[in-house]
Amino acid sequence: MLAVFINTGAVILGSAIGLLIGKGIKKDIQNMVMIAAGMFTILIGLKMAWRTQRELYVILALVLGGGIGSLLGIEAWFLRVGERIKASIPGGEKHHGFAEGFLTSSMLFCVGAMAIIGSFNAGTTGDSKLILIKSVLDGFMAIILAGRFGLGVMFSALPILLYQGALTLLAKWVQPLIPELALGEISGAGGVMVMMIGFNLLEVKKIKTGDFLPALIVVVLFCLADPWLKQFLVM
Repeated sequence: MLAVFINTGAVILGSAIGLLIGKGIKKDIQNMVMIAAGMFTILIGLKMAWRTQRELYVILALVLGGGIGSLLGIEAWFLRVGERIKASIPGGEKHHGFAEGFLTSSMLFCVGAMAIIGSFNAGTTGDSKLILIKSVLDGFMAIILAGRFGLGVMFSALPILLYQGALTLLAKWVQPLIPELALGEISGAGGVMVMMIGFNLLEVKKIKTGDFLPALIVVVLFCLADPWLKQFLVM
């Protein structure tokens, strides 16, 4: 769990730095930084998506998962949570973009394969190297995102603590239930979602990335059924 606390602290520290220096940066420079962050995020997503071995599972999971998430209103729920957190903070009404920052950073820091595989490694073998590397990356991204969205980014440390902490504590029981194939397909689906975040940062198109979260569960179900499905499907 120490690595999870370090990851949480890195996001809080990075956010604090971003809040301190963000206001002093000219608008043109802020835009250039966000373009760089958006392109880098897309690059990370591409590298993650490249791990997939079952492209059909990933696209079906995204379509089905996106439909489920849209019906459930997952992104809207995240935004409401962000607004409630903002309302509970003294002077919270001054923090414009709080909910969007909370959603964007929570998604970016939690959906990646590093969060899942790193937590499994830490929980089963005690190897925290992947989470520590992720902490450095998350810290730098928090600086950039906090400069753009504000205080909401700092509060994304809470989902990291709960999500990665739960995965780490439950890893010994959960990991044996997930086939090895699923790790690559989770990375594939998660990579596409990370690219969606990149497009949002670039303001190319507003994508409700949060609604696609069920795809990470759907793709695991496809992988569990793979011994039967691959007899009928051409990959």
